Amino acid sequence: MYKQKSNPKRRHLSVRNYRETTQSNSKVKRFYLALGRLTPSWQACLPLACLIVLGWGYAAVAQTPAAGPTTAELKIALDTLWVALAAFLVFFMNAGFCMLETGFCRQKNAVNVLAKNLIVFALATVAFWAIGFGLMFGDGNPFFGQSGFFLAGEDNSPTTGDAYKGIFSALSWAGVPLAAKFLFQLVFAGTAATIVSGAVAERIKFIGFLIFSLLLVGISYPITGHWIWGGGWLAKSGFWDFAGCTVVHSVGGWAALMGAAFLGPRIGKYQDKQVLALPGHNMSIATLGCLILWLGWFGFNPGSVMAADPSAITHIALTTNMAGAVGGIAATVTAWLYLGKPDLSMIINGILAGLVGITASCAFVSIGSSFIIGLIAGVIVVFSVTFFDKIGIDDPVGATSVHLVCGIWGTLAIGLWSVGPGVYSWYGEGLGPAKGLFAGGGFGQLGVQLLGVISVGGLTVLLSSIFWLVLKATLGIRVSKEEELEGLDIGEHGMEAYSGFLKEAEATAFSEGEGSIGKF
Repeated sequence: MYKQKSNPKRRHLSVRNYRETTQSNSKVKRFYLALGRLTPSWQACLPLACLIVLGWGYAAVAQTPAAGPTTAELKIALDTLWVALAAFLVFFMNAGFCMLETGFCRQKNAVNVLAKNLIVFALATVAFWAIGFGLMFGDGNPFFGQSGFFLAGEDNSPTTGDAYKGIFSALSWAGVPLAAKFLFQLVFAGTAATIVSGAVAERIKFIGFLIFSLLLVGISYPITGHWIWGGGWLAKSGFWDFAGCTVVHSVGGWAALMGAAFLGPRIGKYQDKQVLALPGHNMSIATLGCLILWLGWFGFNPGSVMAADPSAITHIALTTNMAGAVGGIAATVTAWLYLGKPDLSMIINGILAGLVGITASCAFVSIGSSFIIGLIAGVIVVFSVTFFDKIGIDDPVGATSVHLVCGIWGTLAIGLWSVGPGVYSWYGEGLGPAKGLFAGGGFGQLGVQLLGVISVGGLTVLLSSIFWLVLKATLGIRVSKEEELEGLDIGEHGMEAYSGFLKEAEATAFSEGEGSIGKF
């Protein structure tokens, strides 16, 4: 009889199956044993718990998933995020102004300069919220807004265009909430007031500067701003200023010029009919201030798109950076040839001059044109600083040269190099300045830009002069000779920035009127 051979592999599988079955039966027995040890109450709860878990699972499967945000809602969110980020960058420029102006001034006035730059934005916030924003962007007439004070009134932002229903029609093109619009415009208003601080440094009364800042941000700045950004008569005439060469920088520069003129030069600036330098005490923090301002300009200019448009933001960032870089190079070479040395203060102001010079046209010109604009700004700022010194305008930080002169230059540059409407997508169809002179457009746009420079400059000079003269006749705007010689830190604030360090403290540091500069 044939006897079938056993298969070792089959025997191995059989043994394994037997063991698994035995182990499984053993686990079941242990489960039942553990279950039997529970009290009747616990045994009754187990089936109920299983039913609850099953019910939850069924409900989770059967539930309809929540609808996600629409494309329009996502765009609003992204635009708002970008506008807020840009506003934060511009706000941080206050730190840059603090460092720059403090470094350019003498150490005995460091606390005073820091205090002015710190408090000015707080004052600007209140003044712009209460009055300024309404005058600038509220619906009204071609010369000033008449609604929207304290941000009160109808507004359905972020709705744009014809669907917008509210009192801030001039900003209806921006698809972000009203709070974002206000925040971004607020940091610009604060910048205009800060420009004045450097030009009047080291001899102005603290209270006089505070009151002037309130008047500038609350009245003068928003009125001229309404003409351009608020849909006023200059905007209707075809004047363009993308990010504020005239609206911000020139206005601040005109106000600074008048303040420096009414205050007069610092003691010791002019001796024996010679212009003497009063060097800043810390060029390290001045350089840091310049770098902070350079960074802030990437919010200042690209942020003015007020939308997360990648093409617009990157193009504007590149034109901005190019102008600032070339401005610094041009100022370095010019100072080296004209003054004999590559003066660091001129390098700093050259970079800032290029950044100011491109501010109006950054969205309307090519990168090549921004190179030329920055180059010219870097050259003229060097000659401008020495020019104001020669005519008796004592500006410790060069604010009038950087912001006023280069602000005017940047405004006119639109009329020279604007590529014309329809070239870049972010204009909107049929929008944007006409072609500039060097782009084949003739003198038309240049003439409108010149009209804007003269008009804004005229009103700002008039209002600033009134403000300064009233303050001078009532409270006085300049500290006493003794306070100025001792330092405003002690006279105005009763403290020192560098306690224990040697500083200009003697009342005999300068002779009165003509004579030698004295010893420090």
